[in-house]
Amino acid sequence: MPDESFVNRIILVVDDEERMARFIRLNLEHDGFQVVEAYRGMTAIQALRDAMPDLVLLDVMMPDLDGFEVLKLIREVSSVPVIMLTAKGEEDDRVHGLELGADDYITKPFSPRELVSRVRAVLRRTETAGNVPRDLIEVDERLKIDFGRREVWVEGELVKLRPTEYRLLYHLVQNAGWVMTYDQLLSKVWGYEYRDEPHYVRLYVNYLRQKLEKDPSNPQYILTERGVGYRFVDFRRKSGEGTDD
Repeated sequence: MPDESFVNRIILVVDDEERMARFIRLNLEHDGFQVVEAYRGMTAIQALRDAMPDLVLLDVMMPDLDGFEVLKLIREVSSVPVIMLTAKGEEDDRVHGLELGADDYITKPFSPRELVSRVRAVLRRTETAGNVPRDLIEVDERLKIDFGRREVWVEGELVKLRPTEYRLLYHLVQNAGWVMTYDQLLSKVWGYEYRDEPHYVRLYVNYLRQKLEKDPSNPQYILTERGVGYRFVDFRRKSGEGTDD
């Protein structure tokens, strides 16, 4: 049964293998999505402007521009969620895509169930979280956060965070002083489908530290609890201190 909350969402599928594009389209349409296809990198950019999709499925291996090059062009004009499709599966390729701004990846071959599950999960987590606090949070003199306006300020400068980074920071800050396990963060930020992929948490915590911490190698805000997860400093009591690796 299609999930009514995703019916008629537009998915742009970019893959030079027409048979694969057709396989993806049939499975997504079965679950109520609308699908637009593109078989080359440059036509994908035009389709992005014309169709205004809710999500892009982007193959890495293409003849004119590869998926990484297309992703760079997409990120110059849009923050639309992007899932990379790769037949390689090497960790370096996956990390490279995430570093360029992809929201997730799927390694070929994949099942229709995995495809739809990943698409739904990314759409869920990139939507604006409801019931966020509207007050300005002053962690200390350096760091100020306004989740209601989706703004983070470090030393008076506005810092741009991606949607997943916002969601991760939100859950860490809302539980300041408490340890959030890998499983808890994966479930809340990425969805239960990602419960066996703790590297997502480590990667995005690193992204946040690079943007928020004065010294990312010696973090004062997002502290590691070895083998368990992470804890945001308890700024409410003004006494949170910790060490990290």
